[in-house]
Amino acid sequence: MRPIFSRSTSLLALFGVLASLAGQSALADFEEDYDDKQWKEVAVQLPPAPQQENLLPFYVSAATDNEFFIDGASLAVGADGVIRYVLVVQTSGGARNVSFEGLRCETQERRIYASGRPDGSWSKSRNNEWKRIQNVAANRYHAALFSDYFCPEGVIVRSVEEARDALKRGRHPESRR
Repeated sequence: MRPIFSRSTSLLALFGVLASLAGQSALADFEEDYDDKQWKEVAVQLPPAPQQENLLPFYVSAATDNEFFIDGASLAVGADGVIRYVLVVQTSGGARNVSFEGLRCETQERRIYASGRPDGSWSKSRNNEWKRIQNVAANRYHAALFSDYFCPEGVIVRSVEEARDALKRGRHPESRR
């Protein structure tokens, strides 16, 4: 009687097992490499002071009399997945707050790098760690920037032009508002 499996069939089976093991090893290497890669923020350069002609207004909520602006010239979409911008908040009483900030769509976090001084210089923020964006009245502008302009569906805009366009339109076309 002839054997059911020929020598060539046995070799094919052996190659199949070896290929499977090699594939599992490659997958394990990939997953280990993927898990080991820590997010790293790029070095940040402070932008020039905002100019009135570059300010793009954005809507936050009917619950505030403040006006909110992004300096369109300061917008940057970083290779680290952070969109950086200068925020200007003008109160109804005439006070003006300027800050240089970053927003990380992947983790729904924000960071204030520096505060603007009246002379156009910057003061490094003492409390500049990443903080979770919450949709609460006190800091609603971060939630608005996240969901309505810079991170529609939680994904960062692809370019500065896309971010500017969202601000000019009054919202990103893919936002849920």
